[in-house]
Amino acid sequence: MKILTAEQIALFRAFINDHSFFLIIGHKEPDGDCISSCLGMASLLKKIGKPFQLLSAGPFKRQEIKKQEHLFSSEMQFMTQDERDSTGLIIVDCSEISRLGDIDGDFSDLDAFVIDHHKTSECGADTKAIIDPSSPAASCLVQMLYEQTVGPLDEETAKTLFFGMATDTGFFRFLTADSAEVFKSTARMIEAGANPRVTYDEITSGKPYQTRKLLGIMLDRAEQYYNGKLIVTYETMEDTRKYGSEGRDSDALYQLLLAVENVEAVAFIRQETENSCTAGFRSRDNVDVSAVAASFGGGGHKNASGMSVEGRLETLIPEICKIFARIL
Repeated sequence: MKILTAEQIALFRAFINDHSFFLIIGHKEPDGDCISSCLGMASLLKKIGKPFQLLSAGPFKRQEIKKQEHLFSSEMQFMTQDERDSTGLIIVDCSEISRLGDIDGDFSDLDAFVIDHHKTSECGADTKAIIDPSSPAASCLVQMLYEQTVGPLDEETAKTLFFGMATDTGFFRFLTADSAEVFKSTARMIEAGANPRVTYDEITSGKPYQTRKLLGIMLDRAEQYYNGKLIVTYETMEDTRKYGSEGRDSDALYQLLLAVENVEAVAFIRQETENSCTAGFRSRDNVDVSAVAASFGGGGHKNASGMSVEGRLETLIPEICKIFARIL
């Protein structure tokens, strides 16, 4: 992870100073890092006396972030044109307006600032942004902005940002040898009051029993391709109706399948509607699954990416496998 430069800090501070009200938003179907980044940014603005509104298109499918859902709205508060002119839009853990989802409101003429860490981030040359794919979580970038703008973390903000960092790093499992700065940042969060054991329980506990049954089905369906380098499994609409969509634990599925001997990548595809699917990809080491996701209009990280696409399981799975064949 790189340390933010003086120029990046100055760009962010200027954006904050230039606006009197802020909308804070992350991508649709938020995860722990997305929500924590939004809440960390809200804490920063609150500390310096700037009003804000937290927005999210949802849905809040993940059990570990359900308790924060009430803090977010999918409807922008009404603003006059003068108020809009003085409003800044802060987009975290995302860089594409299309990935923000369905929000009741218009972002078109708002001055925006993007804070993201995805390898597939796309911003125009004129976009105000801090984008660093070397950062393991957007929460890490928000932490540095907080510390450089407000000062040392307070306990609540430290807990919030640690939660986001922990979810996106798989509780440090996904970090590589060049992660010294991440651990230095983590130490500051712990010193401020974040508790790793409590956070781990928040992330991993409280899963509905039905999710364990569904996990077994996903494992039973898993098929190996390309001499075991790729494992693919899927979920049907009937599965969703039977077992529900609450408290999903795809992270456990990926972890179990990536532990298989010789496997380099895992693909999980879900039939969301009659004519649309979502898919998640995870990989080990040098396999860049963001390239696979990008082929279908999705994106993400080198070792963790996803997409939403029109299609059905029976045709989409072979198409995905063909793309994987090029990189395995």
